[in-house]
Amino acid sequence: MDAPAPGLVIVDKPAGLTSHDVVARLRRILRTRKVGHAGTLDPMATGVLVCGVGRGTKLLGHLSLDTKAYTATIRLGVTTHTDDAEGDVLATADASGVTDAAVAAGMAALTGAIEQVPSSVSAIKVNGQRAYARVRAGEEVVLAARPVTVSEFTLLARRGADLDVAVECSSGTYVRALARDLGADLGVGGHLTALRRTRVGPFTLDQAGALETLEEDASAVVPLDAAVALAFPRRDLDADEAADISHGRPLPATGEPGTYGVFAPDGRAVALVTDRGPQARPLVVLAPAAT
Repeated sequence: MDAPAPGLVIVDKPAGLTSHDVVARLRRILRTRKVGHAGTLDPMATGVLVCGVGRGTKLLGHLSLDTKAYTATIRLGVTTHTDDAEGDVLATADASGVTDAAVAAGMAALTGAIEQVPSSVSAIKVNGQRAYARVRAGEEVVLAARPVTVSEFTLLARRGADLDVAVECSSGTYVRALARDLGADLGVGGHLTALRRTRVGPFTLDQAGALETLEEDASAVVPLDAAVALAFPRRDLDADEAADISHGRPLPATGEPGTYGVFAPDGRAVALVTDRGPQARPLVVLAPAAT
């Protein structure tokens, strides 16, 4: 098999695998070591995971993945030490008396710009060590609240104590913590039993493929040029400008906010750039000049 074309692979991650497990599977499927991922999904979670292949890995740190969307199931009446179904049960309560109106009010209180305390078993580092590692070692970990934005937290269906919900939020928001806090606000406790990421940044489930499908057809890599066009604002260059940026030289700024892709006349993505004062400077040169 020839080396895969550089670009992005949008995976519909199955339950039970870590994000690193997915990368390992892709390395085997695509027969290349140069695979990475942007963002992380817990083993319990499913859905959109953005992976880079070859030079596509250079895009991962620059992708705008600051908004995310999920569907999830919250079970009221049971509190766990991980805030999800994989944790030990700490307390139980009868949730049968919780009204739909109370649920709606509780969800509304957790919508908008809020201060959220992350789950103690998150990957946040505490004095150089992941919080979840400290919890596994028997330490009691309480993380500081941090500002997040929950733009949508709505009830899709209720099945007794189970709430099927939709969440749209900023990066850094923990849906497990929303489940925990909703249950606490309702006085009965709660935890997350299912989580599916339906969108991260511009990437959706419609673009995602199952690992089993990729094993049968490894051609699902979004080519580098198309990936840059999909994920970043676009600026088209003339031949001289393309030559300059391929050598790492700056271009005149355009006023475009944030990171954007610049393209040669033949449609190749040459670099990712950002405006700094009067100049547009390259962050990553994707098609360097031949030396």
